[in-house]
Amino acid sequence: MISIKSGREIEVMKESCKMAAKTLHFLGKNLKIGMSTEDINQMCHQYTINRGGIPATLGYHGFPKSLCTSLNDVICHGIPSSKDILKDGDIINLDVTTIWKGFHGDTNATFFVGQVKPEIQKLVNVTKECMLAGIAQCRPGGHIGDIGAAIEEIAHANEFSVVHEYCGHGIGRVFHEEPQITHFGKRGTGIEMRPGMTFTIEPMINFGKRHVRHLDDGWTVLTKDKSWSAQFEHTVLITESGYEIMTTFSPDDWTAEDENL
Repeated sequence: MISIKSGREIEVMKESCKMAAKTLHFLGKNLKIGMSTEDINQMCHQYTINRGGIPATLGYHGFPKSLCTSLNDVICHGIPSSKDILKDGDIINLDVTTIWKGFHGDTNATFFVGQVKPEIQKLVNVTKECMLAGIAQCRPGGHIGDIGAAIEEIAHANEFSVVHEYCGHGIGRVFHEEPQITHFGKRGTGIEMRPGMTFTIEPMINFGKRHVRHLDDGWTVLTKDKSWSAQFEHTVLITESGYEIMTTFSPDDWTAEDENL
């Protein structure tokens, strides 16, 4: 069943989403060559709890850390580790979900570490473009298939592939709700969007083929051909006239307090 959020629920959810967005921004500003993904996890955890939030991934179906860190050929759900060290030329996706007053805010982005090869920079930039193109399809009366079609068109035009096995999702009091938001599809198909719906759009775009493989840890998803992968994510609200991206904030909302753990 799809949850249509009330005005009060939306206001609280916007707070949670802003907290997640600020956390992601803080982590991105503090990435350094030589840092481990466990260092990033510790920063995420401390930053979140110091502001009264809860890291949603910690303990979720047994996930052991406070965010997902996906390096290079890891598509999603990478587990932070002291053994995974950031190197010059890497890319890393940081996936942050915050619980605030019972509501979830979910966002992620792929960051450059040092000097990244031009073709990989293109992959990351196109992936962000794919996400924004999918978001631009959001409106009352539109269909979920419109989102996937827009994403797939851009990815394929740039000779990249779209992961099919993982998708966006409804979100609110529950981390993963209906509907599922696939990042491929046909226009005019799928569930009709209605005001008050909240969901994530989070395309995973591969430099090579779309096929995936899994590690024995039960979480980590990698490209089957070992090509690199990028991802971006926002939580979106369907409004009466279109959409609103909730996992963002204005420069005026970033204070001196936000700069510190």
